[in-house]
Amino acid sequence: MSGARVLVVDDEPMVCDVLARYLIREGFDVDTAGDGEQALTAFAANPPQLVLLDLMLPRIDGLEVFRRIREAASTPVIMLTARGEEADRIVGLEIGADDYVTKPFSPREVVARVRAVLRRAEVAPQSDAAEIVHGDLRIDRQKREVTLRGEPVRLTRKEFDLLTALAESPGTAFSRSRLLEEVWDFAWGGDVSTVTVHIRRLREKIETDPSRPHHLVTVWGIGYRFDP
Repeated sequence: MSGARVLVVDDEPMVCDVLARYLIREGFDVDTAGDGEQALTAFAANPPQLVLLDLMLPRIDGLEVFRRIREAASTPVIMLTARGEEADRIVGLEIGADDYVTKPFSPREVVARVRAVLRRAEVAPQSDAAEIVHGDLRIDRQKREVTLRGEPVRLTRKEFDLLTALAESPGTAFSRSRLLEEVWDFAWGGDVSTVTVHIRRLREKIETDPSRPHHLVTVWGIGYRFDP
């Protein structure tokens, strides 16, 4: 993890400078960009292992930068959002952001989040089974691919991790907090709406009728479980 390259994207030079100094002190290599065009150029020229991405950017906004990054790679992205930008934050989570940090933030917290997200990206599957198969749903852990009735299902990194966590323990009810800890590594607490958003997106992709799910079932008062 030490020595991983991080791209910091923010139109406030002070934010870029402070985050860069803290990350470099912790052993990371750091590139910075002050707008969306610079961010995409830097990403293509020297691909990072993680991106810290502000949503409010000039020239090309943060969500569009995020979409283009996701089209090119599965690089983890942590969004930097200001208070009052909840709608943008939710959109970012829906399309696959790995985490978010709300401004004003502690640089030490950001470094901790960076380490947590990189650690999750590097963790090998807990089970020895290369595949999880439930009827027509097949999850290939090694290839990180999902097929439904033989057709590929395109999932974001976190959607895949969440589906795998539930499917490898069918019938087990998971609280949203437990899923945050296991999938996002939010051991210190996080916004449980993150889980809700990702469950909704997964249902749209694997359920015949997302409004009446058969696999990703709500356990009222607790959270969710996977039914084979």
